[in-house]
This record gives sequence, structure tokens and C-alpha cells, in this order.
Amino acid sequence: MIRFFAAPIAAIALLSTAAGGAFAEGFDSRDIMGFGPSFFRGGSSPIPRTTVYYTGNYAPGTVVVNTSERRLYLVLQNGQALRYGIGVGRDGFRWGGVHRITAKKEWPDWTPPSQMLARRPDLPRHMKGGIENPLGARAMYLGSTLYRIHGSNEPETIGQAVSSGCFRMTNEDVSDLYSRVSVGTKVVVLNN
Repeated sequence: MIRFFAAPIAAIALLSTAAGGAFAEGFDSRDIMGFGPSFFRGGSSPIPRTTVYYTGNYAPGTVVVNTSERRLYLVLQNGQALRYGIGVGRDGFRWGGVHRITAKKEWPDWTPPSQMLARRPDLPRHMKGGIENPLGARAMYLGSTLYRIHGSNEPETIGQAVSSGCFRMTNEDVSDLYSRVSVGTKVVVLNN
């Protein structure tokens, strides 16, 4: 059994040495399973996901978006929540209200709404889902609004007010949230 693993490890070590260490520095074992940085191509969030104490009066499973904090909370049991960094709407595009997640999509297509096309006629009329798509790896659609909680390939925008009203997360964080919520989940958007 030891011999079975020894050969691949020796091969990696040899390649690393032959490449002057460059192979080892650029290698991330998570890429083998398809979930490393090359898969999500967006880097990590400048605001790390963390479990925090949460005093809000919401039932476990509720998603609370606090636009002034630029944070999204998934309420857990025992007065805790998962806190994620998000990008929010820029001035004039922030909003508040209570909705439910009405749809979830992996690698969603993007069709800019007419209001966005009026402001930005240079945008494509439709874009297939994929790594270059601005909705990123996952999207959760909010009620009958035009807005979503979605991924982003621009991690530097997390914590910023840059969108047209949607809530951006890194692809890694939006994939984590996507796996924890379902269609019908209540989403409270606080715009203080």
C-alpha cells in the first residue's frame, strides 16, 4: 500500500525540484477535485466567512442582508449566524424588503434587464452561464424582483457598493450559502 502512494509523491517531488520549486508553489491539491482557486477563478473574499453571535429576532434558516454593513447573515441555532461579506447596490440602487428565494441556479445564464441595457447599451443581450458570466457560480433569485444573491468573479468588489441592486458574493461563499438554503427561504433586506 505504501508503494502505491510513494510513486506519485516521488513524481510530484521530482517535478517540483526540476521546475525550481515553481510547480509546488502554483499547485493546489484542491484543483484535483475541481474546487480549488482555478475552478472558481475569483480568489478568496477580502471579508472572510465566519460564525458570529447574532442577536437579531429571526428564525434559524433566515437570510438577513444588511446593506449598510455590507454583510449577509444566515441565521443559525443558539443565537449564532454565518456572516459573509457581500457587495451591494451603489447609491440609488440600494433597496430593502422581505422576499423569499424563488429559484436557485448553478452557473446561471445572464440576460441584463432593459433598465440596465438603457444605462449600458454596450452590454451583451444574453450571456451563457460560465466562468466569465457576471452572475458567477450560483444565483438565488429573490421573489418577483430583478435582484439576486449571486457569485462574482471580482472578489475585490466584496464589501463595496458597486452593483445595480443585486448582492454579490465570492464564488466560494455563494456556493457555500447555496448549499445551505432552499427555495422558499425567507430573505430580509435591511437598508438603513
